[in-house]
Amino acid sequence: MSTLLIDAGNSRTKWALLERGRWVQQGVSDHLGLRAALDNLPVPTRVVASNVAGAAVAESLTEVCARWQIVPEFIRAEAQQCGVSNGYESPEKLGSDRWAALIAAWHIERRACLVVNCGTATTVDTLSANGEFIGGLILPGITLMQRSLLTGTAQLRDIDGAVSDFPRTTADAIVSGAIIATVGAILHQYALLAMPDAPCLLSGGAADSIALHLEELPLAQLENLVLHGLQLIAEESETR
Repeated sequence: MSTLLIDAGNSRTKWALLERGRWVQQGVSDHLGLRAALDNLPVPTRVVASNVAGAAVAESLTEVCARWQIVPEFIRAEAQQCGVSNGYESPEKLGSDRWAALIAAWHIERRACLVVNCGTATTVDTLSANGEFIGGLILPGITLMQRSLLTGTAQLRDIDGAVSDFPRTTADAIVSGAIIATVGAILHQYALLAMPDAPCLLSGGAADSIALHLEELPLAQLENLVLHGLQLIAEESETR
């Protein structure tokens, strides 16, 4: 039995093909190239997906699966799953990608931790020592922050800057502002966790840029947290 895991994010889609629980292939594609990427895969027996990219991507995935005579299983956050409790006021409204990442983080650490994804948006989520998601932040990602200034301010055209404590060019000021705002949000939530040894799990395309400014935290940079969470969700559902 083979399972195809799909993480359709805001900007791109990651996937992994499992055979008997082992990753045998994986890849990444922009949304426009998704169909072609999946068409080159062996036909799976099951598809488990997290989709936060909207209806068009969901429709595209469904059409590909229809050719395989499979109905994709789009996950959504639940009140409790894979040992994690969901403290959101409306648990089902938590993003499926955040939920899968939290499940993966809990199974990696089994203790209180901060789960940070630095993508199109930056999410800073907190797991308690007993595996409860107690809440989190969503803020624009690094690139989105910078672009919002370029599109919303008439005289700004260039963001080819560098991080500085006291920027003296507009480009440096924009880049520094985005990085420092993100780092500040992470440090704020970490302080609220009030557990100095708790790990901060960092993932996403901008993770390297952020990690440079979080050296005082016990950091672990991890890739594909959402896909690993999807695998755990898929495996648990098989035993029900």
